[in-house]
Amino acid sequence: MSVKKSHPKNLSPKKSPTKKKPKGVSWMLLGLGLTSVSFASAATGAFLAVSLSATPLKQGSLTAEEAKVFSKDDAIAYKSLRLPELNRPVNVLVLGTKVLTSDLEEKVTEDVGYHALVNSFKGLSDTMLLLRFDPLDKKLTVLSIPRDTQATINEKIKKINEANYDGGPALTAEVVSELLEGVPIDRYVRVNVQAVEKVIDALGGVKVYVPKDMKYKDDSQHLYIDLKQGEQHLDGTKSVEFLRFRYDQYGDIGRVQRQQMFMRALVEQALKPQTLLKMPEIFSIISAYIDTNLSVEELVALSGFASQTKRSNVQMLMLPGQFSGDGRHEISYWLPNHNQIQNMVATYFDQGQVNIELEETDATRLRIAIQNSTEDPEVARNMVRYLREAGYRRIFISDQWSEPVQTTRILAQNGDDLGAANLRADLGMGEVLVESTGNLASDITIVLGKDWQQKYPSSSVPFKETSRRTRY
Repeated sequence: MSVKKSHPKNLSPKKSPTKKKPKGVSWMLLGLGLTSVSFASAATGAFLAVSLSATPLKQGSLTAEEAKVFSKDDAIAYKSLRLPELNRPVNVLVLGTKVLTSDLEEKVTEDVGYHALVNSFKGLSDTMLLLRFDPLDKKLTVLSIPRDTQATINEKIKKINEANYDGGPALTAEVVSELLEGVPIDRYVRVNVQAVEKVIDALGGVKVYVPKDMKYKDDSQHLYIDLKQGEQHLDGTKSVEFLRFRYDQYGDIGRVQRQQMFMRALVEQALKPQTLLKMPEIFSIISAYIDTNLSVEELVALSGFASQTKRSNVQMLMLPGQFSGDGRHEISYWLPNHNQIQNMVATYFDQGQVNIELEETDATRLRIAIQNSTEDPEVARNMVRYLREAGYRRIFISDQWSEPVQTTRILAQNGDDLGAANLRADLGMGEVLVESTGNLASDITIVLGKDWQQKYPSSSVPFKETSRRTRY
């Protein structure tokens, strides 16, 4: 049985007015040419319109048949000061391409003796995001699609990152839409990885917490990654290294999580007032590295919307799935969980219906991972005792969270913001974030901060009479 889900609005508890530095957020300013325009309000939109009028961002071309893949519906309206604004939700596919000289069919560059990066969009998509700008709910949803996701491309089973190489943005949009239960794709943005380095340098670098030591060497690409754990001020080159690193136990999935961390950090820095004056300069620098079918007016409208979106309304999801570690696949895939995808797109992309039979109606049955950011292991055991007394049963202590945090974070790992909000109500503290940076095996990950340590510094956790919460 399948019914339309009533998804309550604004479930996340009100945030404390105390300013808090968020844990890092994604790729290319949510796709650079797109969300790097999210730095400003309507005034910045005007700057962008002027600077972009002489620098069109469409590098490639679509056939008439390919153009039909994307929506032709008008998405903007003119209101105050005749600046364009969104008048409906818009879904934008963002593709980050990393192309080497060895990937080119025709050798059009000088041989430098190694596989160098080149400015091209004809290649595998190294990063894939679907962004939903929703002016009705005032939310910005970012869905990360791992490059190793198994998909059907031209009637063949392949990794989804091959779609751009085989048929460009139009074929990729078709494949993504099919994977996501028919979610329509309105526009696309392709960004070459070289733009990331240039835009970060133009911003003066970005502060990011590197969660672990990252070391990797590839002489064939002149790629030498050597980043130390801890808060770092990364320039453009180091930022690209941080984003490209995927040499750990989680491979590309771990890289997707770090991209989400990077996105939050980058967006926060880009929204600073001193950044606004740099926007015309930044766009003149990166315009050659972006290909999009967005018009200047649409870009300005998206910019104005994103600049006014609250941090708590930026929802960062990852395509539900699992590793193909069953021995039946010769190639390593991220296997999509289509039941969970159905519910995710119904909830966050207004496509289809939620299947209640697949929904967990008892929030206390959620799989909850505890990651401790303090140096006291007893703090995690206190949380386990507290949750058990509150009626939760599926709890486990996960790896240490490397970054020290002040405020406890409740991460809706698979997008269950209602379950996370219920859990926060039981805890009486914490910040709910919809993002996929926690434990992969959990529904919700609790990152314990100093606030929890200060509230329960000893092993004695008082019993809290809590009724078993249900979601409906």
